Amino acid sequence: MSTALLLVEPEPENRGYLERHLRSDGFVVTEAGWDAQALDLAERTRPDLVIAAEAELCRRLREGEPGRRWDRNVPVIVLTSSGADPIDRVRAFERGADDVVARDMYVELVARIRALLRRSAAGLADLVEVGDLLVDHRARQVRLRGAPVRLAGREFDLAARLAIDPHRLFSKEELLRDVWGYKGRLVTRTVDAHACRLRRKLQVTAEDRFVVNVWGKGYRLLE
Repeated sequence: MSTALLLVEPEPENRGYLERHLRSDGFVVTEAGWDAQALDLAERTRPDLVIAAEAELCRRLREGEPGRRWDRNVPVIVLTSSGADPIDRVRAFERGADDVVARDMYVELVARIRALLRRSAAGLADLVEVGDLLVDHRARQVRLRGAPVRLAGREFDLAARLAIDPHRLFSKEELLRDVWGYKGRLVTRTVDAHACRLRRKLQVTAEDRFVVNVWGKGYRLLE
């Protein structure tokens, strides 16, 4: 599957140069010329990685904005001018950049993109957003529309596992193996009991539909 990049560069000449070469190297590129456009595209297209000309965009991506939903954990590379002040690089990292590359070092940029994507794929994101739900792995907390939901340890583990692929149907055997560490086929109501409690805790309004039971097969987070 091709990697989707969001390229944010205000200078048309630089943007065109990078876009042409990135496409020729097999990436799917969406272009933006300014931050507001980039945020709209991040929300609509859900890129695998963002290349940003300004560190301020990285800060806005990381912090999120009221009523807006994008992957706040998306990998971000900030571009700098050749010979940029080291302080500018440090400031970019402080604003949440994963890497900083000079815009005229194209071969290095591609190498950094691929290395960063490999690292990102190696483990779970710290923050996973699924509609109104936010799963925070660092804090081991689930928030629904910004409000924390009190979950027991295994309930959080179950929510986190389902959130990895919210529309996928997970069998009970998979969940017993991945959440509880059980191997082989076991006759137990453990998954059902935890799923029932988790569903109740996530049903704050009558419209909330989380932890869907597919009778005789398993569970998915969303319908």
